[in-house]
Parts: sequence; structure tokens; C-alpha cells
Amino acid sequence: MSKSYDLIVLGSGPGGYVAAIRASQLGLKTAIVERENLGGICLNWGCIPTKALLRSAEVFHNMKNAADYGLAAENITADIDAVVKRSRGVAKQLNQGVTGLMKKNKIDVIMGDGTITAPGKIAVKTEKGDEELEAKDIIIATGARARDLPFAKADGKRIWTYRTAMTPPEMPTKLLVIGSGAIGIEFASFYNDMGADVTVVEMLDRIVPVEDEEISKFLEKSLKKQGMTIMTKAGIKAIDAGDKGVKAEIEDSKGNKETLDFSHVIVAVGIQPNIETIGLDQLGVQPDDRYHIKTDEYCRTNIEGIYAIGDCTAGPWLAHKASHEGVIAAETIAGGHPHTMDGNNIPGCTYCHPQIASVGLTEAKAKEAGHDVKVGKFPFIGNGKAIALGETEGFIKTVFDAKTGELLGAHMIGAEVTELIQGYTIGKSLETTEEDLMNTVFPHPTLSEMMHESVLDAYGRVLHM
Repeated sequence: MSKSYDLIVLGSGPGGYVAAIRASQLGLKTAIVERENLGGICLNWGCIPTKALLRSAEVFHNMKNAADYGLAAENITADIDAVVKRSRGVAKQLNQGVTGLMKKNKIDVIMGDGTITAPGKIAVKTEKGDEELEAKDIIIATGARARDLPFAKADGKRIWTYRTAMTPPEMPTKLLVIGSGAIGIEFASFYNDMGADVTVVEMLDRIVPVEDEEISKFLEKSLKKQGMTIMTKAGIKAIDAGDKGVKAEIEDSKGNKETLDFSHVIVAVGIQPNIETIGLDQLGVQPDDRYHIKTDEYCRTNIEGIYAIGDCTAGPWLAHKASHEGVIAAETIAGGHPHTMDGNNIPGCTYCHPQIASVGLTEAKAKEAGHDVKVGKFPFIGNGKAIALGETEGFIKTVFDAKTGELLGAHMIGAEVTELIQGYTIGKSLETTEEDLMNTVFPHPTLSEMMHESVLDAYGRVLHM
């Protein structure tokens, strides 16, 4: 006999578990099906534990440079096993937190592999046997996994995806990172700070290619200064992994090839959605042109009663987008009238060293869209708090429509910019103009004052530069 619910959520990542909580708050009897860990990839193998690793690397970096702060620290060493153990502890704590939230909100959790057998019906293979579930509505929140290179299949020994890179069997000595998106650059930054010799290969003409071009150039210069080798407009032609290392054949933009030796490789060339085994073909759920699930602004698929959110749908593939979509889907199912999401108001963050954060259009994209733009910039070196912190590397850039004063985009690189970006994100959501931002009082001394100065600079009114 099947168990009956108002809503079943397939997947418990930051999209799925938030959708389940919001649905329960709205009075829907809700169940969530999860095949591995509550919290999904983000809490267990992605967003949070990687930040724990990066925090350890940041502390290690600061300890090695203690003299810059008038301090003495000698014989500084790093224990990669202890660093990983701390990261896994953070993940475990958050996993337990999600378990508590499910109990608090009276959400049934069914651990197992779920397949949608028909609209409103899910079969779950659990350790105790098969279960049949039914509900008026289903939210697919199955996320995504790392994409393999056909000639560089991850083996967990010499060729890694992010998953192995988070729990490495050993510390790399000479590391090749293929791909310079957020995941690739974060791991490159982590292992570089931990002492590895790191090379990044990117097929496009610049690293972090979705970011503003000035941000990309600044980051490349900074990473090279830190000792990384950056190869853009380059491709991997072959990988030969052995017991003692990896040989990689790399081709540059002119067709020149060279074979280099590495101890390990991290493949970070994108993601693919986890949708092959959940019954979508039989249901007729439509994919988009990148094989993700196609949805409308309310997260509805083309099949009535089936919704999809998060990384199994169109990008950007970010945890906070997935969570927001979970709320939209739950409120739509409950009969509400949720606000839809504007993709231009979704911030992006990369937690490398230095950090990157952005929201809205880059300068180039704004011009492509037909805007006459005004651009302002302000460097960290001009900010008192940044100087006091010893964090003078970086800048903040704002892009406005010259005719209307609309804030079109903001782009940052430097210390703690991932915390600062939300100020501009709120501003964009509220349709803020340059006048609103100019008339806002920013506290002193703070890094946020650079946000104000960048706006002022766009209109020829900068005060401290």
C-alpha cells in the first residue's frame, strides 16, 4: 500500500530541503526522498566543506606571513589529514542540522533511490525494500555531478573530481587543474596555499570567463604572483595516469604541444544533471538544449504536477538559486502567488584568494545589451580598513545605465567581497539608482565604503582617490 502526501521532493540539497520546509510551513503534508546524505552535495561535498578547507588555507597563509603583522611564528606546517578532518566535521554538523530541520517541520524522510513511475507516483528502493509513494505534486531536486573528460576518467587516485579533491588520499606535489570556473579556481587556490605547485589550464582566453574581463585579468595576475602557472587558450589532448604520476599533453592556441608531468589532476570542466535514472523519459519531461530539465518561471515542467529546481535545471548552478527556486515551487504548489526570480539579480561568488563576487551585467554585456554605461572603480589600497587589515589587493567596479542611473552590475575582487556583494544585490532587487547609493550612509571604517566610492567614481565624485 502506497504512502500518500501532498508533495514529494526528490533530492535533499539546498533546493530540495528548503522546498520541503517551505511546503510544510504552508500546511502541505510533505516527504523528501534522498539516496545519499541529507543536505545533498552542497552541505556534504560542495559549498560548505570546501569553504572549511579554504579557511584552513587562509589561516595557514596568514601564519606564514605573520611578520607582516608584527608577529612571530616559526616552523609553520600543514597537516592535510587534519585539515580534511575539520572539513568533514563541518559537513557532518550541517548534515545533522538538516536532519533536525526535517523533524522540526514534520517532514517524512525516505532514504533510497527514487524513480517517478507516473505523474504523482514515486517508487523508492530502500535498504528495507521497495516503497510506493504518491502525491499530487512532485519537485525534482536531484542536482548534478562533475562532468568527466572522455580521455581523463576520474579514478580517485591520480585523476580527481571535486569529491576526491576534498578528501585527498595524499597531498599533491605538482597539481594540474583542468578548467578555471569557480570549482577549479577554488581548488587551485586551496592547494596552492597549502604548498602544491599548481598549473591551471583553461580553453578560453581568460580564467573565470563568466566574470567581468577586468576581474579575470586581475585574478590571473594575482595567482601568477602567488606562484601558479596559468595557461589560457590551451587544451588537454591526452592524459596518461600511472602509479607514480600523470603525463598531460597540452596544446596551446598556436597548435604547439608539450607533455608535462604532474602528481595529480583535478578535472573541473562543468557539471551534468542527475536525471538519467528517475523516469523522465517515460514521462515525457522536456529537457533544454543542454540536457537540463526545462522549466517556466514558477519551476513547472511541461508535465502537470511535476516541478524541477536547482542544478538539474538551467543555470546559473548555484545553491542560493536552488533554495530560492525551492521556495517559489512550494508557494506555487500551495496556491500562492510567489515572486519570480530575475536571473540578473543572482549574485555569484568564488572563494579563491583573492575572493571574487559579482551581480548583474558585466561592462561588456551591458554594452552588448545596448546600454550607454557609466563605470566606476575603487581600489582596496584607497580604503583605510583594507590597509589596516593588510588586505590592499583588489578593487570594486560598478556599472550604471548613463541615461537612467540604473545599477546594471557590480564586480569585486579582494578580501571578503563575497560578504559585500549582497549590498549591491539588494540594491538591484530594489531597482536602486546611483542617487540612492550616493545618498546612503556607509559606516566607517569598513570595506563597504569602497562600494560607495565606486558609485561616486562612476559620476566623477570620488572622494578618496
